[in-house]
Amino acid sequence: MAKISIIGAGNVGASLAQRLVEKSLGDIVLLDIVDGLPQGKALDILQSTPITGASSRITGTSSYQETANSDVVVITSGASRKPGMTRDELLQTNVNIITRVTRSATEHSPGCIIIMVTNPVDAMTYLALKVSGLAPSRVMGLSGVLDSARFASFIAAELKVPAAEVSAWVLGEHGQSMVVIPRLASVNGKPITKLLSQEAINRLASRTVNGGAEIVGLLKAGSAFYAPSAAAASMVEAIVLDKKETMPCAAHLQGEYGISDVVIGVPVRLGREGIEQIVELELSQEERAALVNSAEAVRELISTMVPG
Repeated sequence: MAKISIIGAGNVGASLAQRLVEKSLGDIVLLDIVDGLPQGKALDILQSTPITGASSRITGTSSYQETANSDVVVITSGASRKPGMTRDELLQTNVNIITRVTRSATEHSPGCIIIMVTNPVDAMTYLALKVSGLAPSRVMGLSGVLDSARFASFIAAELKVPAAEVSAWVLGEHGQSMVVIPRLASVNGKPITKLLSQEAINRLASRTVNGGAEIVGLLKAGSAFYAPSAAAASMVEAIVLDKKETMPCAAHLQGEYGISDVVIGVPVRLGREGIEQIVELELSQEERAALVNSAEAVRELISTMVPG
């Protein structure tokens, strides 16, 4: 059975732990530096397993020794956004945290696959790649799965159809320069460009770009965690079950799409070895230019990072 460690027992980490346990994807370790927090949440989740029928075991800890030999490490640690705060403003605080967490996690699990959730996720994924020394195929970030789900949910609500009937792709930075591609979104195979007006498409795309900020503004204290944890769980599942599933994730590009040495969201095939292929979609000249612009926004952010 796989061993999956989640670093950070806040809302995203704890709800991810619950999702993974209920999917019986492996033995889960929930770690946080706040002693008692991961232990209490893990015990609560454990006590739900006789009801849900889950077979996973879960441990809460403040010691990285408990995470040793993990197959997958999901990093959710870090400061979260507050109302009016951009992802970029989180940068230096989370650089220091992610540097320490990545070093500790990979020291105990040198063969792991890292999934980064902490924002700004593209820059944090790049940082984890450099700090860990792992192959680029083994370090990825949560971006497009979440952004695409947000776009799909808005389309479903607009057209009053089940969300399961909607397919959508969002690439690029997990932030203001994300690349929403309406022509690749469809309902039961029919492109939304034939189902919605351009005004409606533009409105839903704009709402997708600001999807996280909208939730932060409504909650007043805190940020999204139900959809992010569901998105991260789908990535873990694709890896642990070797599903070879294609989904958009923050990945390190090395020439794909004409972009090099930066992390942005692109379609990747996930399996037991992590990113087993970066899938290059046929993009229009305008879409490709938007992706390059998005990559440059991330590159600029990366250039300001000072490793902690």
